[in-house]
Amino acid sequence: MNPLGPESFSIVLKLLVATGLGALIGVERELTRRYAGLRTFALVSLGACLFTILANDMAIRLFGRESADPTRIIGQIVMGVGFLGAGLIVFQHERVVNLTTAAAIWVTAAIGTTVGFGSYDVAISATFIALFVLIILRIVEEKMGWRETEQSDSKKS
Repeated sequence: MNPLGPESFSIVLKLLVATGLGALIGVERELTRRYAGLRTFALVSLGACLFTILANDMAIRLFGRESADPTRIIGQIVMGVGFLGAGLIVFQHERVVNLTTAAAIWVTAAIGTTVGFGSYDVAISATFIALFVLIILRIVEEKMGWRETEQSDSKKS
């Protein structure tokens, strides 16, 4: 592979797009003061993208074609990131915390994987849908009284 060739540019572009999309979700988590934020989400998306690119590259080198079974790549990413997300979930004062952050990390890994496979449109769409869920639906929950506002949470502690 020519380090200055179009194939290298394509790989770098995928890595940058995946990192940027993960960072967008991380910004929302930072703004709501969650434990996992900008760098965590950017790295999860970057890592998932990189594993996908590497697996496809190895398949091409070994078998002369793209991944013979992309579900194996996806399955391993899901398991690894699921373990990472599970570490965030805790019980605190008789309620579960960080579940949404763990789910967002899981979705961010899927976005990075999608970019790694070259489906930019799907990854960008999924990012904006995730942001809608994290921002707009949180507001809906607060307005409906299903969730305490951040302000009232901070008054309790």
